[in-house]
Amino acid sequence: MLHHRLLGYLDEVARSGSIRAAAARLDVASSAINRQILALEAQMGTPLFERMPRGLRLTATGEILIRHVRDTLRGHEQALAQAAALKGLSRGRVTIATMAGLAAGLLADVIREFREIHPDIVVTVLVLPAEGIVAALLAGEADLALAYRLPSHPRLTCIAAFEHHLGAVMAPTHPLNGRDRLRLADCLAYPLVVADPSMTLREILDDLVPPGLALTPAVETNSIELMKRLAMTAPHIAFVNLPDVCDEIRRGVLAFMPLTEAGAVTQTARLMQRSRAHLDGPTHLLARRIEAAFDIHGTVD
Repeated sequence: MLHHRLLGYLDEVARSGSIRAAAARLDVASSAINRQILALEAQMGTPLFERMPRGLRLTATGEILIRHVRDTLRGHEQALAQAAALKGLSRGRVTIATMAGLAAGLLADVIREFREIHPDIVVTVLVLPAEGIVAALLAGEADLALAYRLPSHPRLTCIAAFEHHLGAVMAPTHPLNGRDRLRLADCLAYPLVVADPSMTLREILDDLVPPGLALTPAVETNSIELMKRLAMTAPHIAFVNLPDVCDEIRRGVLAFMPLTEAGAVTQTARLMQRSRAHLDGPTHLLARRIEAAFDIHGTVD
C-alpha cells in the first residue's frame, strides 16, 4: 500500500488540479508534493498527471490510481473509526437480571471469561424471580435478562433462545451413572434433591412422574447450588438443566444424564432486552458472549 501521506497529496492534487493549490490546502511546501509525485511517476514508468497551462489533469493511469487512493483513504478512515469505537467498548457497565440457577452455573463462567477480556467493564448480576426479572428489564434497572420461561411482553424483544436438557445429576460413582437411558422412574428409589414448588424445575418434574408413582423428595430447596453440592455425594440425585452444571462436569465432580421420558424434558432460556433499547458497547459484547456459550452448552453430545 502506498504511504498514507503520499495518498493524501495525490488526492488533493487531483481535486485541486494544481500542486500549488494542494500545497496551500495541506499547508505543505509545493516542492515536497511535486518531488513525491515525480518520484512515484518514475517508479511506475508513466505520468500520472498531464501538465497543462492552467494546472494538472489526471492521465488514464492517474485515473486508475486515484480510485485506489481514495478507496484506501476511506478504508483507513473506517479503520480509525472502528478503533476509536473499540476504545469505547472497553469501559462501562452492564446489568443482567437472571435466575439463581443460571447465575450459579454457566453464566458465572461466561462472566468470569468476559471480565478477563474486558477488565474495565463492570458487570452487575441481579438474581430475581421470573416476574422480578421482567420488571427490572422494563424499568431499565437491567440491560439484559436471561431466564427460563420468561413471559412474552410487547415491550421486550428476544435476542436469542436456547433449548436446554433437563437431567439427573449425581456423583460419578453413583450406580445409575453411565446407563444408556435414564428415566425419572429409575431415580425414585434414591434420595432426591428436588426444586421446591416456587421453581419452574419442580413443575416439569411433577409432570414427568409416571402414573401410580410419587415424587418423594429427601430435600426440597430453591437453591441450585445446594442441589449440586448434595448431588456430589452418592446416592443423592438432583435434577437441573445442563448449563447449571457445566463447570462441575468439566471438573469431574458431577455426572449429568438427560431424562428420556416423553414430554417436557427441555426448558427454553431466553436472552431478552427492551424492544426499543439500543445495546451499547459493553451490553452488546456481553450478549454476544452469552449467545456463544449457551449455544454450545445447550445440548448433550
